[in-house]
Amino acid sequence: MNILQRIIRIGKAHSHALINDLESPIIMGEQGIRELKDQLQQSIQGLATVKALAIRRKNEAQQHLEKSSEYEQKAMLLIKKAMHGNMDSTESDRLAKEALKRKELEESTSRQVNQEAEQLEMEVAKLQVHIQALKANIAKWESELKTLNARLQISQATKDINLKMTGMDSEGTVDMLKRMKEKVEHEEALASAYGDIVSQSTSVDEEIGKALNTEEETAEVALQKLKDQLKNSPE
Repeated sequence: MNILQRIIRIGKAHSHALINDLESPIIMGEQGIRELKDQLQQSIQGLATVKALAIRRKNEAQQHLEKSSEYEQKAMLLIKKAMHGNMDSTESDRLAKEALKRKELEESTSRQVNQEAEQLEMEVAKLQVHIQALKANIAKWESELKTLNARLQISQATKDINLKMTGMDSEGTVDMLKRMKEKVEHEEALASAYGDIVSQSTSVDEEIGKALNTEEETAEVALQKLKDQLKNSPE
């Protein structure tokens, strides 16, 4: 019971957030469960011992009862022997009385031993109830301990992640990202500017080309007009 009370106190302390270091009660809980299992093993051994003793006493009670019946049979045989003239009646009566005394003694012993066996059986029943309760408590606290372990691992992992995130921000991660963004925007602007320059150069070349084509077309037209005039003029 002291072990159970100690584990219960640990559970209450945790549920009311009175324990800052969760690892300590978990270790204590594991130790408490080991002690409970040791106690369970001892209880099972005690149960087996008491149960075996109860069985032995029951068997002894039955043996005394059988002896009582044997003495009764012997007394009857002694009386019959005297009745048939095979034995002196006085001696027969004396021995028959002794046999009956032994019969009563064996019956009395059988009743006493049987009562002891019944007491032992009652103890067996109590021990079985105790063992079942102990098993239930062990299963309950093992389950709660697993839950505490899982919560501890989650809290530690969360704490580690948060600490790392805090460390990253403190080292200027946000500033670094801003600088990277500015650099990317600058590169994008440069690319756009170079694109405009290329576009402008292309436009100038096109204008020159158009202009040149126009002059060539004008010369062709003039040449054709001249040829037409020569054809139409008299020789």
